Amino acid sequence: MFDRLDDILIHYEELMEELNNPYVVEDQAKFRRLMKEQADLAPIVEAYKAYKQAKQDVEDSLALLDEESDEEMRELAKEELSDAKKRIEELEQELKILLLPKDPNDDKNIILEIRAGAGGDEAALFASELYRMYVNYAESNHWKVELISVNENGIGGFKEVVAMVTGKGAYSKLKYESGVHRVQRVPETESGGRIHTSTATVAVMPEAEEVDVQIDMNDCRIDVMRASGNGGQCVNTTDSAVRLTHIPTGIVIYSQTEKSQLQNKEKAFRLLRSKLYDLEMEKRQNAEADERRSQIGTGDRSEKIRTYNFPQGRVTDHRIKLTLYKIDSIMNGDIQELLDSLIAADQAAKLSQMNEAG
Repeated sequence: MFDRLDDILIHYEELMEELNNPYVVEDQAKFRRLMKEQADLAPIVEAYKAYKQAKQDVEDSLALLDEESDEEMRELAKEELSDAKKRIEELEQELKILLLPKDPNDDKNIILEIRAGAGGDEAALFASELYRMYVNYAESNHWKVELISVNENGIGGFKEVVAMVTGKGAYSKLKYESGVHRVQRVPETESGGRIHTSTATVAVMPEAEEVDVQIDMNDCRIDVMRASGNGGQCVNTTDSAVRLTHIPTGIVIYSQTEKSQLQNKEKAFRLLRSKLYDLEMEKRQNAEADERRSQIGTGDRSEKIRTYNFPQGRVTDHRIKLTLYKIDSIMNGDIQELLDSLIAADQAAKLSQMNEAG
């Protein structure tokens, strides 16, 4: 590990020299690429420098203990030695995590799809609440949310909603949300006061760029039509809605949120690219079944991942056996504690797998 860290440190210093070269600054494409690489390596370099400093602190404290006879100074040196050793352990663990292979999609924007599952109108209401939860979380991270399509049930619920979330690291945080979310509560429509269980399915896909997926226009059929639902006079009186069918896969995308047909078509193709990219990722993950099983729920959408129990005010993530008693704040978008716990569990699983392989 430390040979690799020494190599990273040398490479980082070379990068910094290159970035200070005026000829590199003039080449904007190269400058951006080097800046991204520098930003990716900076946390590793900072942690490694802190590790080396802690090692030096241990040596200094040991030397002081050998030389010093004053009891007060010796106590101080022992304290500093203990702190430095503890810091070394913490930094070793941090460096192991930083050196884990990075998911190439982590920095990407996402396509978020939420569909009502079992439970009729109650499931659709739950789907709309999950959507609001993610919108609130996105806003707290200063990310932008663009609605692509929504199919409402007439009482404020969503049978299906698709949106794009744009922001640095969106996929790295929200990729753990894919799966079946279950709600247990007394529906407003239930007069007998019985608790019902309903479900909604969440899919989180990294946004694919044109370089990731090439679409053959001969494989696509585009239909234009009048938008339906609440969209205002302009939306409903022009043929602005677009239905895009990808013939080889049978994927159908409906985009109607923009007033312009061109903008709706552009959104539909962005979504199609991401769906095709997601299919390709799924194929690769199926081929690497063991690795997929070691990851914390970033794959199987049929997996029941979380239960929201309103009568008891609790949310349970079944993958990591975590229960939090703050359902109201979670439904308002305060999901960072859940995500941090999932990220930590995923890193621990990968470290364990790496140690076994090593």
